Amino acid sequence: MRKCIIVLAAVLSCVLPGCVAVSDIQVNAPDAVEASPVGLVEAPAGDAGMSAERLDLITRTSQRYVDEGKLAGVVTLVARDGKIVHFEAVGQRGADDDRPMTTDALFRIYSMSKPITAVAAMMLYEEGKFALSDPVEKFVPELADLAVLVEGELVPAEGTMTMRHLLTHTTGLSYGFNPRDPVDQKYREVQPLAGEDLDEFAKRLGTLPLAFEPGERWHYSVAVDVTGLVIQRISGMTFDAFLKERLFDPLGMEDTFFNVPADKLDRLLPNHSWDREEARLVQFDAPYEETQMFSGGGGLVSSTMDYLRFSEMVRRGGELDGVRILSPKTVQFMTANHLPSTVTGAGSGENPLLGADARGFGFGLGFGVNTNPVGAGVLGSLGEYSWGGAAGTVFWVDPVEEMVVIGMIQLMGSPWPLRRELRVFANQAITESYQD
Repeated sequence: MRKCIIVLAAVLSCVLPGCVAVSDIQVNAPDAVEASPVGLVEAPAGDAGMSAERLDLITRTSQRYVDEGKLAGVVTLVARDGKIVHFEAVGQRGADDDRPMTTDALFRIYSMSKPITAVAAMMLYEEGKFALSDPVEKFVPELADLAVLVEGELVPAEGTMTMRHLLTHTTGLSYGFNPRDPVDQKYREVQPLAGEDLDEFAKRLGTLPLAFEPGERWHYSVAVDVTGLVIQRISGMTFDAFLKERLFDPLGMEDTFFNVPADKLDRLLPNHSWDREEARLVQFDAPYEETQMFSGGGGLVSSTMDYLRFSEMVRRGGELDGVRILSPKTVQFMTANHLPSTVTGAGSGENPLLGADARGFGFGLGFGVNTNPVGAGVLGSLGEYSWGGAAGTVFWVDPVEEMVVIGMIQLMGSPWPLRRELRVFANQAITESYQD
């Protein structure tokens, strides 16, 4: 199970607008909220310019999805100005596990690992350990002399893959999602992410062709896993140790890791798929195995509160509880759109990881960035940054409304529009907008 499954199919969809009576809702006790982290406080929604009644739509519709057997359980969180105004656990741990869902549950966050890896990389950037223009092969020689597959022929790449390309998904690397694509077919054969560790991953990756010239277009890929290896080689620490020592421990993120400690395994939720033929939720899990393949692109497990601490640190300009991780200037730089006009953003049409139309989004260094709220086709703000994970997790930071929203489920390839609906429900609860 811990061999990282990184699948783009994904989607957190928290709810279709439907109602159940408030008296019918059974929200599980929010254990983790009782001990709010320093610097983050619980507060009435009205104290943060939001409506408790409108926020309750999130809980009611989450419960509806659980009651209809479409989701096992859901955890949702909304914070504004550092005030936690909504933090609820609804449903149960799994389709075959009727223990109540709790707010301290541990989730496989898959691609929500990527923003964390990007922040870790930019810590080293601030220290002068690399430049964005540095060639990747400077740190990962296994990726030197790559060729582009063009109409069945390997052609030496004209450009050089750089660190900027890694952080913006413009490398020419891929994932292997499309079985009809010739490059993806080779990824499926070689399985680079199935390597025992990051070094083996790089060796396998170095045997594969590029899908296009570096910088030519945006394409979701294993680039952030390469970034994790760069961090490991520059720092001289294993990637997991670097994250723990430099990021997780300083931020008080005690529930985020590649390998779940034995005393916390009972909080790790099972994963699910949706059986379309039988129209039912299916719980699946392989026996738990620890890994040395520290996938910066999709290998982390985390809790909702831990991810809030990470998100709040970024929202506050790189600092939380007196601990500075990044400069505000670095955060501003990371969360700006880095794609040139010749490169489209995070795809075209509905992007399941965003819960929005990707034509309204560009991409920064590790984050999808809202460059056109109207084009995104859903409520939000210019400059909002976000991402999601393959099992339905999602987060976004709205710097205009000073809001962080997190949604957590464990359902691969969800057919429910939860991410998009959660964006609507959180934003419609704002009663005092900070937008000029």
